[in-house]
Order: sequence, then structure tokens, then C-alpha cells
Amino acid sequence: MNEQWIVSGVCREGACDLQDMLANLVGLARAVPGGWIELASGAPFIAGAMPFEGTAEKAARLRAAIAEHNLPIDAAVIPRARFGRKRLLISDMDSTIIGQECIDELADAVGLKPQISEITERAMRGELDFEAALTSRVAMLRGLSLGELDRTLRERITLNTGARTLIATMKAHGAATLLVSGGFTFFTSRVAQMAGFHADLGNTLRDDGVALTGEVGRPILGREAKREALIEAVEQLGATPEDAIAMGDGANDLDMIRAAGIGVAYKAKPLVAAEANASIQYTDLTAALFFQGYRASEIVKG
Repeated sequence: MNEQWIVSGVCREGACDLQDMLANLVGLARAVPGGWIELASGAPFIAGAMPFEGTAEKAARLRAAIAEHNLPIDAAVIPRARFGRKRLLISDMDSTIIGQECIDELADAVGLKPQISEITERAMRGELDFEAALTSRVAMLRGLSLGELDRTLRERITLNTGARTLIATMKAHGAATLLVSGGFTFFTSRVAQMAGFHADLGNTLRDDGVALTGEVGRPILGREAKREALIEAVEQLGATPEDAIAMGDGANDLDMIRAAGIGVAYKAKPLVAAEANASIQYTDLTAALFFQGYRASEIVKG
């Protein structure tokens, strides 16, 4: 049964002929394209959206074609009814809003970064139980001075390009913003402030006032808890999950990405990229604004 869909895309200026490329891809998926909606036409990005009519199978075929052709575009393929400004932005922190995995950077201070990074990578790919992987890594940090947390934040943690602009724009248009992480509140509270989020959630590193004890506070915030945070946040707004845009890169983000109206895989692991209905790989976090139909003239620099 045919339904109304929309594909929105963004590429760097000069990197592609976005309108023709998306029209060709819609045609290859054997769907019927509609008119072009221009969202940005100059530096640094070209962005736009194209409604089309087709089945869910054809929409899935279009998503696959965009990925398989390795085109230099970031795109979202969603039901037409879900296109529009979302009332909630909920995002992962590590390797999404920031460019690092905080626990891996802490591990470098105790000479265990290769070992801990390997566990992190496997957990984010969905190969390990998240809670078990987290507790085992934190145990390896036992005795780490609390001063190392401050030093790591100051010297190693950086926001990804577009983070402040994405958050500032959505806040300016009335959206709530929530940073939710399987990482640690020491970092989420500070990164939330750096980026401009309204609120944050994370796990708690236990300490004795001088150093880490190697334990994590319970309950551990993991995959299901992130989805529950989304549900609770939209209910507080009097909204539904379809009114949310969720972003992340790892397996523990998958449930909230599936639940949201727009689920964005940001430079994500294959498991996540395969299931999200939107992906950012080539541009930056401001692409998530174009996926909602924001025009370049409506973007607020953060």
C-alpha cells in the first residue's frame, strides 16, 4: 500500500547536485517523487527535502540505496507526517555530542587505554552486554585521582561541530533538549552546560573523596533507560515519541533511536546505522535541523 514519505538530505556545497541525486534515488526505488523543498542553498551546506509516494518497502530500499552508493550526502527517510520541528531533542554524549569516549580518555591516565577502548568498541557494536562491559571498565579505573577527571575534561573533551548550533536553534524554537549518556554525570553535567542542553542524565562514578573506587552507582543507565528517558520527557511535554528526534552512535542508543519520530545515527556503528531512519556521516550535527525541515535562515548560531 502506497503511503506519503519524505527524504531530506544535506551535503557540503559543491559536493553534489543534491536535488537531482535524490530524485534519481527515489526513481531507482520505484517511488513517485514530488516537488523539491529547498532548505539551504549556499555555504557551507546545500539542503532540501523531496516528498514521494511509495510503500514502506520502497522507503527502505531508498535508505539502503543512499548507504550502498556511498554518496556524500546525509539523509533522513521518514513518513511525511513525521517531517517537521520536533519538541524534544534527546542525544547520546560520547562520540555524538563530543568527539571522544570519556572512559577511554580516563583510561589513558592509568595506561589502560588500548584494553578499555577495545571493550568500549565491542560494547558499542552490540557484541557485549552494556552493563557488564561498563562495570568491568570502571573497575579498571580504581584508584584514579579525581583530579584526572578535571584534567581529562579540560584537555581532551571537545564538542563536535554543529552541537551548539543544533541545540541553540531547537531551544530558540521551543524544543526541550536532553543529554542522556551511558557515561558519567561528572561529564554529562559539564558537557550539557558547554553545549547548551536543558538537562542531562548519566551514570555515577563512586569515589572516596580522593580517588575512584572502581564502582558505578546503581541502577545503571543503559539501553532501556535511554528509551524510558525519551518516553518520560515527551510525556512531560504532553507529546508523543514521534515528536522527538534522538541521536546516537552505539548499540545502547538503539532503543531510543527506534522509538523517536526521527532517529539519527551519528557516525554510527553498523548495527545502529542499519536501523536508524536518518544518518549523519559527511556533514555535521546541524544536518539534524534540516531533517526536521528547518531552513538555513532559521538556524541560530550557538
